[in-house]
Amino acid sequence: MCYSVLTRRQVVILLIPLAQCAFGHELLEQTPRPRGSIVGWGTRVIGADLSQDIVSVAAGGAHNLALRSDGSIVAWGSNYFEQSNFPRSHVGFIAIAAGGEHSLGLKPDGTIVAWGNDYYGQSSVPEPNADFIGLSAGWEHSLGIKTDGSVVAWGRDVSGLSNVPVPNEDFIAVAAGGIHSLGLKADGSIVAWGSNLYGLRSLPAPNTDFVAVAAGFYHSLGLKADGSIVAWGDNDVGQTDIPEPNSGFCGISAGARHTVGLKDDGSIVAWGYGLFGRTNVPAPNIDFIAAIAGGGHSVGIKADGRILVWGSSSEGQSNFPTPDADFIAVAVGEEHSLGLRADGSIVALGQNWDGETEIPAPNSDFIAVAAGGYFSLGLKSDGSILAWGKEYAGRTSIPAPNADFTAIAAGGGHGLGLKTDGTIVAWGYNEYGQTDVPEPSADFVAIAASGDHSLGLKADGSIIAWGRDAFGLSEVPAPNTDFIAIAAGQWHNLGLKADGTIVAWGFNYSGQSDVPAPNADFIAIAAGFSHSLGLKVNGTIVTWGYDFHDAGSPLVPNKRFIAIAAGGNNSLAIRLRPGDFDGNGLVDWGDYLEFAMRLVGPGLDPKAEDWRWFDYNDDGKVDMADFGLMQNGFTGS
Repeated sequence: MCYSVLTRRQVVILLIPLAQCAFGHELLEQTPRPRGSIVGWGTRVIGADLSQDIVSVAAGGAHNLALRSDGSIVAWGSNYFEQSNFPRSHVGFIAIAAGGEHSLGLKPDGTIVAWGNDYYGQSSVPEPNADFIGLSAGWEHSLGIKTDGSVVAWGRDVSGLSNVPVPNEDFIAVAAGGIHSLGLKADGSIVAWGSNLYGLRSLPAPNTDFVAVAAGFYHSLGLKADGSIVAWGDNDVGQTDIPEPNSGFCGISAGARHTVGLKDDGSIVAWGYGLFGRTNVPAPNIDFIAAIAGGGHSVGIKADGRILVWGSSSEGQSNFPTPDADFIAVAVGEEHSLGLRADGSIVALGQNWDGETEIPAPNSDFIAVAAGGYFSLGLKSDGSILAWGKEYAGRTSIPAPNADFTAIAAGGGHGLGLKTDGTIVAWGYNEYGQTDVPEPSADFVAIAASGDHSLGLKADGSIIAWGRDAFGLSEVPAPNTDFIAIAAGQWHNLGLKADGTIVAWGFNYSGQSDVPAPNADFIAIAAGFSHSLGLKVNGTIVTWGYDFHDAGSPLVPNKRFIAIAAGGNNSLAIRLRPGDFDGNGLVDWGDYLEFAMRLVGPGLDPKAEDWRWFDYNDDGKVDMADFGLMQNGFTGS
């Protein structure tokens, strides 16, 4: 059977189960798997498209914002307070700012849009919300400059943060720090207010000739007209010790405890707290046009528009996939995620407490990935398993012989491997019997693990469950037949039936086991801590359960998805490139043929249940407008 001539319905039904069920290496290698970009939502936003005309970037505590030339915003990184869920009803921004856990955007009409953490009112812009020309976001407060040169401050008011010194006029720039604020006057002098801890308000003399200001958590910077930098405040990790030569600077930015400066020659100088490599500028250190410091990470923009991020990756703010393309599988662990590319390499995202994102060399020939509690698993094309990350209770020690594996799964502290002969090998933490595979260990075709329990799918369509049995985790609902896929959450499980329906059991406090109607046409499932995902045959995702900061709400548009994964309070999916209907990573003649078969003019073909795949511009029609857009994206031959 040739993959290129399969219909969309056939492609998805055939390929998604292959990622979960073990039918042998030969079939996995001969059957091309659809590929696309990673999209992540929930407490971590992953998958920002940074390829389109980025004009500026803002770095917050653990999230980033990028402003495109068309005025749209792209956000990625931490989303615990929805600081990366920018209001989609607003477009046409001209400036952005990222704070500790909130974000700001300036509109052409002089209004400021704010979102994210608002505990201290830092996202509640005071009225009248008008006539703003500049803005800055601190850790828990915000600043805005008006057209008349006055400054408005809001948010946390500790030590007088909201008390702008008089005369409140002639300001041309502002910088909001952790517990203090800076304002640059038109005459080149700096005004400081808020806390005076570490001498934050004690400006070095002479207070003249400044052209830019930056405020960190406990330190401050001023850029002079001659290209030198003046720094003051806390210096416990050298954040105010400017490296020599202190000259030729044209830009400054202050992070929580580190500093970056942009030189006239396009290089970046970074100093201060260097944990997680936040001060290690990637080579080659040339051709930068902007340098920005975040809470524990740094961002640089190259002259060709590329964005580089380095430093802490706790929330995916630094190690996002570049390019975000050619992914065929995803997995979500405790605080990290893995993406598998079509070339057999793995991209790791998120926190790296115990080396769980440090993929062993050579990073090649992988055919499957699994992410557990601070450890990771990768299945090689030769049937061996590699494990890395936290080595506790043997979770990264694969039992010998490490060969003939066809599938892998990772729980909180244990791992599972499915052999070609249908047996399961289990290892790691076993307090609840999660590695005691029930006899007979035979005829298994798929495996799943989470927390302290495990699942196995038999060739006869029945599910076997073992390990911790809280909330009925091991009690598979009757009739225990006709299952084709399984997913294990922290306290609940999912099973996909051959007829496209989902069966859910276990804990249901947040509704994670209440499958929404219509319970039909599902082709893949994923279970997180307290939410669930189901992928439909038309490429849309259905979510249910606890929706912590939209953990269960896929990004718009909800279409063209080919794979899903669920974590604690975040989710990942792979979306096909628009126009890449056959999933080969290109927009080519095969896609033209698929499209032509569904070209129905202004209406929708009632016989084409997969028409959404071909509505290129998302206007609800499959017509010549979509064909024109498809031509513009043509990449194949």
